[in-house]
Amino acid sequence: MSGFTRNKTDSWHREVPGARWFKTDLHVHTIDDLPGGRAKMPPGVPGPATSEQAITAYARCFLKQAVEHNVRVIAVTPHSPRVDDGISAAWRIVEEWNAGVDDGGIPFRDKIYAVFPGFEPSLNNGKSGLHLLFIFDPEIGREHYLKAFDLLMGGVSPWHDTELQVSSKSAPSVFRELREFQARVATRSGASRWNYLTLAPHIDDDKGLLGAQKAQVLRLFRHDEIAGLELGDMKLPVDTVRKRRWLTDGMAEHRQAFFHGSDAYRVKDIGKRHTWFKLASPRIESLRQAFIASDSRMRIAYERNECGDLSEIPAPDVTVSERPWLKSITVNGRAAFFGSPDDRDSRFDLSPDLTCIIGGSMTGKSTLLDGLRVYVGARLPQDEAVRAQVEARARERFLGGLPAISLDCPGSDSTSSLHERWPAVFHAQNELQRLAQAPEAIEEILARLASSEIGEITNKKTRLEALDRELSSAVRRLTKLDEDLADAAQAFDRSQQAAEDLEAFSDAGIENLHRASRDFREWQDAADGSRQLAGELNRVLQSAASLEIPEIGAVLANTLQAAGISNNPQEFRERWRGIRGKLQTVTATWTETNAMMEKAAAALQHHEHSVRTDVERGLADRGLAAAKIKEFQALSSHASLRTSYEATLKQTWDQHKSAERAFQTLIDDRADLTSRIRAAFDRVLKTVRSEFNGQFVARRVDQGDQRRLDRFLRSLNQRGVTRWWNDTSDDGRPPPHDLLEALDDDRLGSVGMSSAVQATFREAMSQAKRRELAAIRCPDRYVLELRMDDGSYRRLEDLSGGQRVSVLLSLLLETSDQRPLVIDQPEDELDNRFLFDTVLPALKRLKGRRQIIVATHNANIVVNGDADQVIQLEASSNHGRVAEAGAIEDPAVRDAIVRTVDGGDDAFRLRRLKYGF
Repeated sequence: MSGFTRNKTDSWHREVPGARWFKTDLHVHTIDDLPGGRAKMPPGVPGPATSEQAITAYARCFLKQAVEHNVRVIAVTPHSPRVDDGISAAWRIVEEWNAGVDDGGIPFRDKIYAVFPGFEPSLNNGKSGLHLLFIFDPEIGREHYLKAFDLLMGGVSPWHDTELQVSSKSAPSVFRELREFQARVATRSGASRWNYLTLAPHIDDDKGLLGAQKAQVLRLFRHDEIAGLELGDMKLPVDTVRKRRWLTDGMAEHRQAFFHGSDAYRVKDIGKRHTWFKLASPRIESLRQAFIASDSRMRIAYERNECGDLSEIPAPDVTVSERPWLKSITVNGRAAFFGSPDDRDSRFDLSPDLTCIIGGSMTGKSTLLDGLRVYVGARLPQDEAVRAQVEARARERFLGGLPAISLDCPGSDSTSSLHERWPAVFHAQNELQRLAQAPEAIEEILARLASSEIGEITNKKTRLEALDRELSSAVRRLTKLDEDLADAAQAFDRSQQAAEDLEAFSDAGIENLHRASRDFREWQDAADGSRQLAGELNRVLQSAASLEIPEIGAVLANTLQAAGISNNPQEFRERWRGIRGKLQTVTATWTETNAMMEKAAAALQHHEHSVRTDVERGLADRGLAAAKIKEFQALSSHASLRTSYEATLKQTWDQHKSAERAFQTLIDDRADLTSRIRAAFDRVLKTVRSEFNGQFVARRVDQGDQRRLDRFLRSLNQRGVTRWWNDTSDDGRPPPHDLLEALDDDRLGSVGMSSAVQATFREAMSQAKRRELAAIRCPDRYVLELRMDDGSYRRLEDLSGGQRVSVLLSLLLETSDQRPLVIDQPEDELDNRFLFDTVLPALKRLKGRRQIIVATHNANIVVNGDADQVIQLEASSNHGRVAEAGAIEDPAVRDAIVRTVDGGDDAFRLRRLKYGF
């Protein structure tokens, strides 16, 4: 079998898009090495080893052991790839991985990500030969795989009895001939594309790279063919590079990295030593990229414990982590910008680590990020202009056309809000520049630099803000209680005065006056009623006088007689005359009586006037005006409520005192809390100094943010006070507490006020204004400074726009915050040197700790930042789409990066020529 057709599977990157972490063992022997005596056939595998049945059973056993040990990437590297001339156990493992299924019916390729065929020949270098590992893409095929081994051995049989034979060729010639062999195969029609990688195993052994003669070591080491150096079982990189400066320099120059491998001869030892690799494809190119970017895509899996032994470090794999991340965004809607005209889903797959979104102008990079920001309900920019741009892009493009949008946030609570499920922090275009000028943003970023402090600082800051709100409420409550207390005191004073006035009224004979007035009013009312009734009687009498009895005719007489009524006209007339006589008598009698009543009322009025005169004289003797008599009823009412008013006054006083004590307690609590926050921030500032080796320094300006005090003083509307405040330098402006003390101690001159301004200020500062001033908190301000090339430091606000963004971005990336970070084009005005020296290393350190999504035009961020997932966007006038997605090892993605952010192949080659590379 000369060819190899890879059976594809998409399960690995459906679970984690882009590059993901795999437990990897790149140095595993097979039973092809049975002649040497160290390799062993596993128990239960039928012999002999040269039979097809045994070799297939062995391959399955090998893969099952790898699965059991959670090894997901394996390089099978026997000293010889043949059990005998016709059978290769190493290749059979590759075939079984590609096409076989385990006992449960699941394909091995869905349980093991990659199996690379390889071998470990002994080359003709050094005293005892030099061992190197050569591993290949399976596309090399069985025939070329075995031919490559024969080529490296130069006609020498790998085994002589149980002894491993040394090739007739040296490492330099092998490197050259293998590259030529690869080129020849590649030119053949229909040949599959494959690549290979060279590693140096057990480098400190006598047959390892560093165990050869020093002159040869240096000559071979500087060869770019070697991608990685295998550490000894009990060694870490720090143990290996000790006193070997030439080693670290060479590895840095050629982008080589250390790794651990098991060098296992038995299947049960697969993965006993391993390395974590981050790969985006199961191919050699992905391994090569991982070695080149070892600071980002490789992790040594061990650390030395207290006993001096190596202990395994937990996996950096996001699938076993609880940090929040967004796996994918799905958009459906024909009318939407990211919708599909044929109504198919548009899907954006994101890495849990670094995703870079690239594309030309107007391809939708900002639309995607701004739309996502609005859709999940994340905090919008503080700057009004930037916020308006974000909202417009989200509303008009991302959300325009009402698309159906779904987010896949692994491990999150589906019942929570979108922003709780994916609590991303967003920074739109130009937002970092604005944030660099916002004291609150710098303080928040600094707080998150120390993971041990962020929880305490956040909780205390929340409590501090709550205290500010409580103090504002307390000021309003005390102002209202001031008014209530004044009203209660005034009401009690009135009732007290009313009671005193009533005593004077009593001494002056007010009761006699009341009786006289009451008698007069009663008789006057009776006289008025009598007069009215006399008038009514006169009107009745006049009406009766004009009434005549009509004649009684024969018909009426008969009718009256039939009804039993007298029909004698004379009798009717006599009766009517009698009634009129009686009315005349009553009217005359009532008129006489009415005259008597009016005389009585007049006499009582005169008596009432006489008594009033005596009372007024008595009031005058006691210092009261005669007009007070009119207020007697009101005074009586107020005096009767004196007990109630006194109780209200006491209750209001007690409430006022209690509120004042509570207000002072809040002031004291806030001062104590401020001190504890400052102590925590002092520890953060110490961390900044140590972590950044003096590149940044941060210091606190106590109560440096005086915007609230500024607004308060201007609200007094006193021109002299405002002029004093404007003319005072920032350093000389007193904080609220100091200004209040100066006011209370009558030493306002010490804060620079003239005598006239002092008088104006005192007059304006009522009790309520004093409390309002006491409740104002001027937050501390934190100043960031960057060390310049000459060793001096410059404040953030004095730096260029690019330098400010660089400082802020590097701090954002260094925080212990685990919330996803989304940044749109951070390279705008960015200092490229600072980007390469500071920002990119910080990006790499975040791998495995925080999801980062960046829209960018900068090749340094994409390539040197080792993006784990690259999404290239393209767009027409109406629709945007994902053109390519994957990591740099994908040829289509690599070409997209070159075209989009490197200016294309010609521009890339031209830069290389101009630089002389």
